Amino acid sequence: MTESQGTADKMATEHKRDRRNVLALTGAAALLALAVNLAISVFNSHKKKTKKNKDLPGSNVCVNLSASEIRRLADRIIANSKSVHDRVASVPLDKVTYKNVVSPLAELEARHFPLMQSCLFAKLVSTSDDVRKASAEAERRIDGHVLMCSKREDVYRVIKAIAARGEWMNAEAKHYIQSLVRDFERNGLSITVTKREEMHRLRAQIDELSLQYIKNLNDDSTFLLFSEAELAGLPPDFLKGLDTAENGKFKVILRSNYVAAVLELCQVGTTRKMVAVAYGKRCGEVNVAVLENLVKLRHKYARLLGYSNYADYAVDLRMAKTPSKVFEFLEDISVNLTNLANKELNMMKDLKKKEEGDIPFGIEDLLYYAKRVEEQKFDLDFGALKQYFPVNLVLSGVFKIFQDLFGLRFEEIADAEVWHDDVCVFSVFDLSSGELLGYFYLDLYTREEKYGNTCVVALQNGALSVDGARQVAVALLISQFEKDVGGHPGLLRFSEVVNLFHEFGHVVQHICNRATFARFSGLRVDPDFVEIPAQVLENLCYEGFALKLISGFHQDITKPIKDETCRSLKRWRHSFSALKLKQEILYCLFDQIIHSADNIDVVELFKHLHPKVMLGLPVLEGTNPASCFPRSVIGYEAACYSRIWSELIYLPQSFVAILLTSMLACSSGTRYWAREEQRNLLKFCQTFLEENHQFKLLSRAKPNIVCDPNRRYFFSPPISLLQEKLTQHPAVLLPVEIRVLTMLSFGIYCHFLYLFW
Repeated sequence: MTESQGTADKMATEHKRDRRNVLALTGAAALLALAVNLAISVFNSHKKKTKKNKDLPGSNVCVNLSASEIRRLADRIIANSKSVHDRVASVPLDKVTYKNVVSPLAELEARHFPLMQSCLFAKLVSTSDDVRKASAEAERRIDGHVLMCSKREDVYRVIKAIAARGEWMNAEAKHYIQSLVRDFERNGLSITVTKREEMHRLRAQIDELSLQYIKNLNDDSTFLLFSEAELAGLPPDFLKGLDTAENGKFKVILRSNYVAAVLELCQVGTTRKMVAVAYGKRCGEVNVAVLENLVKLRHKYARLLGYSNYADYAVDLRMAKTPSKVFEFLEDISVNLTNLANKELNMMKDLKKKEEGDIPFGIEDLLYYAKRVEEQKFDLDFGALKQYFPVNLVLSGVFKIFQDLFGLRFEEIADAEVWHDDVCVFSVFDLSSGELLGYFYLDLYTREEKYGNTCVVALQNGALSVDGARQVAVALLISQFEKDVGGHPGLLRFSEVVNLFHEFGHVVQHICNRATFARFSGLRVDPDFVEIPAQVLENLCYEGFALKLISGFHQDITKPIKDETCRSLKRWRHSFSALKLKQEILYCLFDQIIHSADNIDVVELFKHLHPKVMLGLPVLEGTNPASCFPRSVIGYEAACYSRIWSELIYLPQSFVAILLTSMLACSSGTRYWAREEQRNLLKFCQTFLEENHQFKLLSRAKPNIVCDPNRRYFFSPPISLLQEKLTQHPAVLLPVEIRVLTMLSFGIYCHFLYLFW
């Protein structure tokens, strides 16, 4: 719905939505086509914008800054932060109160985060080399300032004093104060001055190396040249989107979206291998050296705090508590997967031998032959399936599903300032109350010098200010989708559709939070649980009603994919799951090992681990996977396992099915999120977790891994209690549970898991 539509139209539409059952959305093909066409035209309208300067009420994010503006903003951030810390440090220890200590620091975090992100996110998306350099330099300066603040003994003493007095307003405030104390102590305030100075010197070097590793990958512009025959099997629309060299050959840039397409679809084995080798050796020796030095510094850093190694330091605050528990977790899963993974691998090997003769099966063949087997087994043609997922249509369907499921309304802001013509921004409102919840930016289309992976970046965290006003949340979704070429719409592979659902789940999770403190808001939830909402919402990609809403033949969008295709996709999602999970375990083990021991040769480690985990398949000769593995460098160091952890310890698929079925069966008019319903839900979750002791299994005993032939390999709690409780509650509870789960505000379902573990 656009701002140009009248108030009466808005009220009528909202009234209808409030009363409409979600399942009814799948009927009336003509009405659906009309709605989709309208949504697409609204979505595309941003391309016609000329002047983009409208402010976003409640957003402190500054976009499209010049290099000089970034430098000035960084100066202002640092100066203001120093002033607040000085003011807090000046409070006499016998006069500390919540108002003069905690409130200023919490307000600083909430107000400064969007300004900091305004300086930093430009390095991911800007087309200007000067701006990207200024952004990277601002990150170094701001990180250096944060480091200085983290070693201020005067501020630490004041916070310790307020913690000792026990003056806090509620449980969340208590947790906030405790987290401040913990962070100071993990930054060296509990050790000697000499050790502390060494620790902060190491921290600065670690940050510098991490940024250098990522910069090397982002700056890599390597491409390979192939003839049309060498790219046989790739669809014409893919080839049309490639640049060509003077000799007429196609340029395949070593970015994830191009590489994945070649490895999945190219019929020429030598081409697949060339692309896989080139992709696996990006930044080669340079980044390997950076990573090895980085790990050494991390170990030194952790030992200054009394830990044996960096993995001990990183895992200490997580549910696993120790690296040994992580290794046990990963190895037990890997062992339980071996038989099924062998069967999956043998199917692919047999098909390759049939099609290509005695050429050995390599790791570069996994995606292609998995897809070939799946197409035969499930009667799925993924090339043809892609024709049913034009980018704009998928987006409009995703918007409709998320709006209806969570009682939201998205409105595009036609004249908002953005950093590129491809970018658009939407406001998010609560459908029933009309409250503005936040904004999200979409930067979805491929271009050079842009961050190469799909991800969500938090630009502003939701929070409650001292005066009771709520700061709205702002998120950015980055991807590398195909653009319209020659009048043909950009099309998505089904794997990209699933990924879009996952990442948009993070967008909604971030925007719909109700946390008091920015520190616990949205994507800053306890790290063991940050992936859970998106993982739950991925299930929608395999539900018929959702597939109908997001699909339509690109030449006639009134023709969604067929019912049989929907059923085939639901069966397909379980195929080759063991082998895919083993490949993820390989990287998790690598990450955990290098952060648990000294002097590891990362190249040799990969050569050793690869055949051991991947059933004898060797690492590709000449590749250095450690040189292009950013998760282990920034954000997930010694914690790459956490994605598997959150998926496998979470409630099994049968529970997800219960929630989704109940959610879809409920009228949108019953989607409440008032505080009373939230309190009832939290009480329900607390009772369930107290009674279901098997949820506490990981921290005390060996994991009880269940190998489910329907893809899930999970810790299996008995769900009879859960089913009984869900049955006893009225339908109104279930949408609240899904919605609050997705919001992941401070005290929600997942945090109870953490508190009661």
